[in-house]
Amino acid sequence: MPRIAGVDIPNDKHVVIALTYIYGVGPTFSRAILKEAQIEFNVRAKDLTEDQISRIAAVIDRNYIVEGQLRRQITQNVARLRDIQCYRGLRHRRGLPVRGQRTKTNARTRKGPKKTVAGKKGVKELRS
Repeated sequence: MPRIAGVDIPNDKHVVIALTYIYGVGPTFSRAILKEAQIEFNVRAKDLTEDQISRIAAVIDRNYIVEGQLRRQITQNVARLRDIQCYRGLRHRRGLPVRGQRTKTNARTRKGPKKTVAGKKGVKELRS
């Protein structure tokens, strides 16, 4: 299994897909990396030479923030929003959607499973 940017990428996939297993590298960045490293998209990861792997790693190190460094940067950005107590920071703190989505219905991904609140039992009054 080739190891790029500290991540084992799968052997049996095309290298353009295999690179997306690196945190912070999606399909668009993957194509850009391979174009700059002058490697064809349809080559399997197991068929890469050591030279090609080192060229890919060099392009990633030079131009992109990936893996642990990217995770730390995102965490710091969210922490900054919380510290300055802006609207987005408060939404992060409360675990609610940050980008203006509705919460009356939906938003289950951010809010978690439903918490059912017991309603009042209907008390029937006797009329005389």
